[in-house]
Amino acid sequence: MSEPDANPPYFHPAYLITKKRSPREPLVQLPRGWFHDLTGPTFGHIAVKPTDNDLTIQHDGPPQGQRIVLSGRVLDSDGRGVPNTLVEIWQANAAGRYVDKADPGFMPIDPNFTGAGRCMTDGQGNYRFTTIRPAAYAGPKGTMFRPAHIHFSLFGRTLGERLITQCYFDGDPLIEHDPIIEAIPDLKGRRRLVARFDSESTPLTSGGDTSALSYNWDIVLRGSGATPTFR
Repeated sequence: MSEPDANPPYFHPAYLITKKRSPREPLVQLPRGWFHDLTGPTFGHIAVKPTDNDLTIQHDGPPQGQRIVLSGRVLDSDGRGVPNTLVEIWQANAAGRYVDKADPGFMPIDPNFTGAGRCMTDGQGNYRFTTIRPAAYAGPKGTMFRPAHIHFSLFGRTLGERLITQCYFDGDPLIEHDPIIEAIPDLKGRRRLVARFDSESTPLTSGGDTSALSYNWDIVLRGSGATPTFR
């Protein structure tokens, strides 16, 4: 018996943005040799720096909110770490606001928090980000608050090999009401999107100005245990 598809469909009415984002025509197969075949990871015009994974030191002062360390591994279907993967994140601030013109602006901007970072996985597929825990925020009119979450983008060997997903936080009561989570038909797949609190690592990262809670979240690229992705 085959495993159910853990990925959400292109069109899911409760996930309102899919009404505009989902394709209405057959997909077009791009010819070989276009930009999407460029070898990667590709970093744009600015190389990845060792500090790009710390979202709390990008400005003159520290951001508001609970500092967290989010770490894990990028894995293949056999549980082996995938090295040299470009991992990017973006998120709302501690008030639930994105630095984006599309944000409705109900909550305040934090001048010391942009909400974006990136890093490369090491030889064992490990990644690590220092950031703040984002707040829940109100969804479109008539919907519940979206749970706290962080968006992830992973680039493979070419620009066309990109996965987009997001992680939630263990114990958040809003997860079970989230229309995006509900779009995933596989209950096990839903659980694979939840970062767990790492009590053993938290004491190692706490103390003084660097106090932080630790969370762990692995990203599996393929196979029956793959992390759901958002198309």
